[in-house]
Amino acid sequence: MKFTKRELFALTAGSAAALTGLSALAPVAAKTTDLDDAISKFAGGKAVKEGRVSLTTPEIAENGNTVPVSVDVESPMTDADHVSEVLLLADGNPRPGVAKFKFTPMSGEASATTRIRLAKTQNVVAVAKMSDGSVFMAKSLVKVTIGGCGG
Repeated sequence: MKFTKRELFALTAGSAAALTGLSALAPVAAKTTDLDDAISKFAGGKAVKEGRVSLTTPEIAENGNTVPVSVDVESPMTDADHVSEVLLLADGNPRPGVAKFKFTPMSGEASATTRIRLAKTQNVVAVAKMSDGSVFMAKSLVKVTIGGCGG
């Protein structure tokens, strides 16, 4: 079968458009379970409780490209009782995992500050894993007025 240049161009353009459309839908379809899967994997099957984690975010972010986020976890930071890791997630981003912080008793306190990029208005979630295996979480809604990740 022979194609003319015009037919070949139309076939190539149509295929590219179809692939672009499918790849744009993939993150949206997978998004609903990505956050839950990330939290479950991080928690290692343990129940996630509210409390001990303090998450500070702006209520409204005028620019989603640079949103300040601070997380603090109540802990004596002793060898017997300390925060080992904190996972920061954004549930509306194509990939929810934003940052992971590791702590030891030598850290003195479990506190971290960073700036993140948010694609749109969404929840920012901080999940803290303690040395005894318990897991705590805090959630904060951030309203984004100008998109950061192409939104």
